[in-house]
Amino acid sequence: MSEEKLFCSSGGCTAKLGAGILDRVLSRLPHGEKDSNLLIGFDSKDDAAVYKLTDDLAFVQTLDFFPPMVEDPYIFGQIAATNALSDIYAMGGEVKTALNIVCFPETMDLNILGEIMRGGSEKVIEAGGSLAGGHSIMDASVKYGLSVTGIVNPKRILANNGIRKGDALILTKPLGVGIICTANRVNEASKEAMDKAIKSMTTLNKYAAEVLRDYDVHGCTDVTGFGFLGHLREMLDGKYSAVIRAADVPRFDEALDYADEFLLTAAGQRNRNFAEGKVRFNDVPFSMEELLFDPQTSGGLLIGIDKDKADELLSKLKKVCPYAAIVGEVTDKKDFEVEVIKY
Repeated sequence: MSEEKLFCSSGGCTAKLGAGILDRVLSRLPHGEKDSNLLIGFDSKDDAAVYKLTDDLAFVQTLDFFPPMVEDPYIFGQIAATNALSDIYAMGGEVKTALNIVCFPETMDLNILGEIMRGGSEKVIEAGGSLAGGHSIMDASVKYGLSVTGIVNPKRILANNGIRKGDALILTKPLGVGIICTANRVNEASKEAMDKAIKSMTTLNKYAAEVLRDYDVHGCTDVTGFGFLGHLREMLDGKYSAVIRAADVPRFDEALDYADEFLLTAAGQRNRNFAEGKVRFNDVPFSMEELLFDPQTSGGLLIGIDKDKADELLSKLKKVCPYAAIVGEVTDKKDFEVEVIKY
C-alpha cells in the first residue's frame, strides 16, 4: 500500500468525546413531544435507538465512525465495521442494512479507500446484513464507519439498564486494546500483542449475541469508548452498585506491561476523571486500573444475568468467546458505584 500514514493520534474509540462533555451537551437539547413508539432514544444511555413498528417488531438504529488506529486500511475497515455493528447485537437485535460513512482526503490514493470499504463490506456480509449505500465527504484525515439498522422483538430488547441485584456480570472479550494500539503507535507493542488485539477488534459480537438469545439476560452493553467501568456505570443507572474481581477480568497481559510504562490514552484519563469518587479500588495495581478505564475499540459484551444461570451461560459463551469470564456481581446501592477488588 501507499507510504502515506493513515494513523491518527486518537484513532478508534479513543477519539470518542468524553462522557462528561456529552452529558452537558445532551442535557441542553430540546425535547419534542414524546413518541410512544420510540422505546429507546437519545435520552437514555443505551447503545442504540429502538422504534416499535408492531407488537412483535421494532427496528434498531445506530451509527459509529472514527479515525484509524491501525496502518493497514483493510484491517481498519474491518475494525470500524465490527465496532459499528456491535451496538445492534448489544440490544439483542439482528443486523439488516448498513450505510457507509466516509471522510477521505481527495489527495490520498483511492486504493486506500477501496481497501477500507472492502474490509467494512466483508464484515457487513459476515453479519448477515446488506450494504445499501452511504455518504462520503472530503476531509483532512481519514474517518470511516457505518450507520446500521437491525430488527428486534420489542419484548426481547436487551436494554443496558435492566440488571438486577444479585446478577452475575459476564464480559466476553479481553480488555487492553486501546493501550496496545497506543503502544503500537510509538513502536513499543510486540507483533504478538498487536495481532491479538486486531483479532479481538475484528471479531463480531454476533456469535455471543446468538448464545444470549436462549437465556433471560437482564441487561447488556458493549464495552467501547467509555471503558469497562464507564459502561458498567451506565448499566447500574444509579440504582445499584457492583463488585468487580480484578483477577477474573479477561485482559491482554501485554497491555498491563504497557500501562506500567505509562503508554496510556488521553481518553482513558478522561474516563478516569469522569469516574472520580464513584469507583473504589482495593489492592488493585495501577496497570489494572488503567485497563478498566481503557477505551475499547470493538470491545466485548458486558452481560447481567441471574447468578444461578451464569455458569451455564458462560459455558456456552466460551465455545465462541474463549476469553469470556464472570467478573463480578450487582449489589445494593452503596456510597460508591463500583468496588474493584483484587480477588
